Amino acid sequence: MTTPSDSQAIAERQLCGLVNGLAQRIGEHVRERAATLGLTASQATALREMSGPMTMRELAERMSCEPSNTTFVVDKLEKQNLVERHPHPTDRRAKHLVLTAEGTALRRRLLDLLAVDSPLSGLNPQEQRVLHGLLEQAVTRP
Repeated sequence: MTTPSDSQAIAERQLCGLVNGLAQRIGEHVRERAATLGLTASQATALREMSGPMTMRELAERMSCEPSNTTFVVDKLEKQNLVERHPHPTDRRAKHLVLTAEGTALRRRLLDLLAVDSPLSGLNPQEQRVLHGLLEQAVTRP
């Protein structure tokens, strides 16, 4: 006999499996598109998240990784002349990461590639907004 708590556990396990499956599909999609541009998935993720100047810590948060990992990725992007470190305007201890013109152009190409056959492209804009709201609620709920 299945109890309500068993049913809830099964539902949560199934939902976790779906979210994990979606994350895996998105990760594979990013890896495939990044490779066509000569980037690693981490470099592509960094470029995707760099919507404007930001600190290393801000980028690490957006990438959901440790700042030391972000430093490694940014070092590689800097060597490729895609990112520059500038003095932070208000915090002398921090640096602002800024895309170069080449980095901005590559980011635009990357975003265009990521939009093609995205794992989420099967959802219409309204469905994407609903999914966004539900995931945001699940992530931010204490």
